[in-house]
Amino acid sequence: MHDTLPEEAGLWRHIRDTAERVARLYDYRQITTPIVEDASVFLHTAGDESDIVRKEVYLFEDRGGDALALRPEGTAAVCRAYIEHGMASRPQPVRLFYFGPFFRYDRPQAGRYRQLWQFGVEAIGTDSPAADAELIDLQLALYRELGLTGLTLRINSIGTAETRRAFGKVLEQHFLPYLKTLSVDSRRRFDTNILRILDSKEDAQHEAVLTAPSILDHLSAEDRAHFEAVQRHLSDLGIAYEIDPRIVRGLDYYARTVWEVEPPGAGGQSTIGAGGRYDGLIEVLGGPPTPAVGFATGIERIALNMRERGLWAAGDSTPDVITIPLGEQGASAAARAAAVLRNAGVSVRNGLPGRSMRAALRAADASGARYALIAGDAEAAAGTVVLKPLRGDDPAGTEQRTVEIESLAAVLTDRPGT
Repeated sequence: MHDTLPEEAGLWRHIRDTAERVARLYDYRQITTPIVEDASVFLHTAGDESDIVRKEVYLFEDRGGDALALRPEGTAAVCRAYIEHGMASRPQPVRLFYFGPFFRYDRPQAGRYRQLWQFGVEAIGTDSPAADAELIDLQLALYRELGLTGLTLRINSIGTAETRRAFGKVLEQHFLPYLKTLSVDSRRRFDTNILRILDSKEDAQHEAVLTAPSILDHLSAEDRAHFEAVQRHLSDLGIAYEIDPRIVRGLDYYARTVWEVEPPGAGGQSTIGAGGRYDGLIEVLGGPPTPAVGFATGIERIALNMRERGLWAAGDSTPDVITIPLGEQGASAAARAAAVLRNAGVSVRNGLPGRSMRAALRAADASGARYALIAGDAEAAAGTVVLKPLRGDDPAGTEQRTVEIESLAAVLTDRPGT
């Protein structure tokens, strides 16, 4: 887990604000679910062979003996809320987005932590292929707004549960001759969830995986028609994509369309965001059969890619004004001036008395502020301050002048850059 320092906070706010703005452009509304959920919300939906269930979820028992979990992902929690609050009675689909922290006992690496932040979007209550394309379009619009270009969209269809069961028998025949040469995880998955061998990182270059049959050759007529419709919608939107039959996703509740988005040079090992359709999840949670589709994108991964591309320079935000109080009465006048400016939306760092004028001006200039406000006992008695521009591009020049405290807001908010 990691701290977000002040010099990084601006980037995170920018990503969050951009994500929320883009989601609202598509008429999605925010939902916030608890960080702690009943463990069954995740354990009964992710699948016994998923990484979340096997090694990532933080489980604990509370004082009442209930099994709880720190939420490892957002979709199941949002679907639980959909059922609990009767959202099936609302106009469908229900369009929701979320932004927040999630927790996985994962191996830390670049852009991946045990407390991770995600932005996710869900469209619940539609089986239309157009909804799949809209979610992909929204996701790519977010990256585009953040300046992330050159991304690769890879899509696949994993069909329905019936399709996967039939395809699993085909994979058994294919992998059986290679079984002893596969990794321990893949040998276990052979018996529990054989499709997961296809997205094994350890065996990604193994001959058995590279030559494995494609699920696309085993889709039902309905599955194939749905996937072809998704592709048509993407083409109509001008969205380029690659079809990758090895995308199966790590959670059992996915069905039909699945996708991943990779930054340049990722090599299939560092997706920036991923999504898919999960038509059976709400039924598993105890609700009525309800089709749905969504995606999630990691904020750490986005921030990492933005910094690598020079799209954001780390650094603290700077105040517009720094006050320099001289003397006891000057401190009162400076505080009053700061209050006037803050009420007008001007950021002010109020200085503390006790420093020399030279030291205070040097610190004010180093801060990046555009102005220093100097207030001594004489200024306090007159209800004024001395306004000193610190940057050379001020239209009034670099000369300081005396300004009445009550006029400060009008003077400064009329200046460009403040």
